[in-house]
Amino acid sequence: MAKRKILKVFFAAMAALGATSLWGCGQERADRKVEVELVSYKPEAVAAFEQIAQRFNETHDDIYLAVESPNEAMTILKTRFVREDYPDIVGIGGDINYSNFLDAGLFMDISDFEGLAEVKPSYLDMLEELEFIPTEGSYALPYVANAAGILYNKDMFTEHGWTVPQTWSEFLGLCGEIQDSGVQPLYLGYKDTWTCLAPWNALAVGLADSDTCNQVNMGNTTFEAAYRETAEKIRVLLDYAEPNPYAYSYNDACTAFARGETAMYPIGSYAIPQIKSVNPDMNIGSFVFPANENEADNLLNSGIDLQFCVMKESKNKEAVYEVLRFLYEDATIQIYLDDQGGIACKEGEFALPAELEDMSAYIRDDRMADYQDHHYPSEMSVDAMIQTYLLDQSDSAADTFLQRFDTDWKRYNRDLIRKVQEYQQEMGGAR
Repeated sequence: MAKRKILKVFFAAMAALGATSLWGCGQERADRKVEVELVSYKPEAVAAFEQIAQRFNETHDDIYLAVESPNEAMTILKTRFVREDYPDIVGIGGDINYSNFLDAGLFMDISDFEGLAEVKPSYLDMLEELEFIPTEGSYALPYVANAAGILYNKDMFTEHGWTVPQTWSEFLGLCGEIQDSGVQPLYLGYKDTWTCLAPWNALAVGLADSDTCNQVNMGNTTFEAAYRETAEKIRVLLDYAEPNPYAYSYNDACTAFARGETAMYPIGSYAIPQIKSVNPDMNIGSFVFPANENEADNLLNSGIDLQFCVMKESKNKEAVYEVLRFLYEDATIQIYLDDQGGIACKEGEFALPAELEDMSAYIRDDRMADYQDHHYPSEMSVDAMIQTYLLDQSDSAADTFLQRFDTDWKRYNRDLIRKVQEYQQEMGGAR
């Protein structure tokens, strides 16, 4: 009961929104089939889920899969959780929301689900690092991931004889060469503050430990130490970007890149549909941000875009597991990939979008790490902090920014830090 009280306090504001409740689990059907309700947070994937649900229901006589992908799904889910009106399965991202739901004790341990053995190790590692406190068991089935680095105009590169850089020095050399040719090297579009996180994350995966946030919580390091190189290198990008990037939005940047006004765009694969809505025939490539001087130290910035978690309150575990088995069939995963793109979290030979071909070796070799901002509380507004830092022209800008990062982290994570350190003390005492 204590966990439910904590959850009610945590989501009290959500209840006030009065979001419309969907069908809850345990509904009886006239045809006596067991109904499994799946709520996905990705309304853009409605068509794919409709196809998947139809195929499942056509091939199962005793189970009916009902899929909902509402707008503002996370708000609706949080409201339903407060009301204790739980679906059977939720499809959510591998981010801070997952961490909060797991910490509140909402998810079922699915360690006995055989499909977990087929997940690429990097994505299982990401889930462990999203745990506030080390938790026994497995609580999510990673499904599809995205990737972020630098998009580039392949035709422009071919025309000029430019090659994809493998190291930081090669990248800066390429930017200079492009600039000397009269072409704009980069477009940033920092008017929308969230876009500042794209290059930040893509640089940080290669320059900072993947568990940096947890290490800070444990008192083993500081952001001032861990993020120094990332902060310095993201600032260098301004030398090769459009004048006053804070005047241009994400849409402006996508449009400029689509129209050939810039050779490269440091953003994730999620921007490709927006770019192709402007120029459907654009030949786009994407390479891993070469943050280091040694190529072997570079990592692909890839995070879990969709994963399935079973609610602890579900009464239909056997039927739910049958749904998960179907979802994890290669053919079903490919339906989703064909509609939405991305990277399968499951081991195997899946068609990779042509735009991500330059990243294939990293994906094949499992050289990937999660987005650092998946660990940041939204209240901290790190994107705005980065934008403010980049606007600061003083010699002490980096020091000011990094010190504020540490100060604000303690402010917004005070309870979490205490919990982590209490856990450390308990474990130390146990030993």
